[in-house]
Amino acid sequence: MKIAFLADPLAGFKIYKDTTYSMIAEAGRRGHELYAFEHKDIAFEGGAVVANIARIALTGDADDWFRAEAPVAQSLTGFDAVVERTDPPFDMEYIYATYLLELAQMQGARIFNKPEAVRNHNEKLAIAKFPQFIPPTLVTSDAARVRAFHRTHQDIILKPLDGMGGAGIFRVKEDGLNLGSIIETLTHNGARTIMVQRFIPDIARGDKRILLIGGKVVPYCLARIPQGGEVRGNLAAGGLGVAQPISARDRAIGEALAPVLLERGLLLVGLDAIGDYLTEINVTSPTCFQEIKQQTGFDVAEMFVSALETAI
Repeated sequence: MKIAFLADPLAGFKIYKDTTYSMIAEAGRRGHELYAFEHKDIAFEGGAVVANIARIALTGDADDWFRAEAPVAQSLTGFDAVVERTDPPFDMEYIYATYLLELAQMQGARIFNKPEAVRNHNEKLAIAKFPQFIPPTLVTSDAARVRAFHRTHQDIILKPLDGMGGAGIFRVKEDGLNLGSIIETLTHNGARTIMVQRFIPDIARGDKRILLIGGKVVPYCLARIPQGGEVRGNLAAGGLGVAQPISARDRAIGEALAPVLLERGLLLVGLDAIGDYLTEINVTSPTCFQEIKQQTGFDVAEMFVSALETAI
């Protein structure tokens, strides 16, 4: 198969932990032709969606892991699969890319995850589609509503809807210290919508990444445990990643969501769960493949490429 990976610049990958690298390496091990390009390489031209796409080859050298041929302008329909792996932020440029990819899909391109599904599942707000699994949650730009939520729940988490890696997350305890300032900052004085949730003490045992691939639940999750007094478990915020078998509750959540999300065009999803609660649905570029394999031996990339082959 010809597989094109739509990703951030390959030269910036830390291959000892990068999930996209593990996908590329597994696809290469199976003998598939490998290609790479970025959002900036896509264009609508002459009535078709094209992109400057480079064929790549793996070198086996950890310090210089790939060789790339000169990019060639070509239609995305010429590939068996286009795998979208561009990291957030999910800004307007990302959204424009989903529009172009959706046009390419209409012309016959096979894109995973489907661009319209990525666009329709805000990674924070998408949990509202599954209210039976989430903690008490408020989405608003209204300061009065946030203050009322705090009075009810006493200990709360506030976060932007477009954040990543734990950026912009605040905890406010019973004393309400700095609540007004935090509301003003996150909502831009009422101009932006935010999410507020009841604090879940089980964060001390980790913010768990549960992976769904091809409508199935990966049997291990990565618990990202806050360190040094942090409330955030995100690896980007210094959290410690500990792989472990998923709990019965996590499996129940995963099995309930996996077929629904696959039907919507999401081949790969990363659920975040704290304790018994679903807190996020990650659809842009879910990670943690390598950490799980390194600690448990379970090859998540192998499961992903097999699911991709089946989908095609």
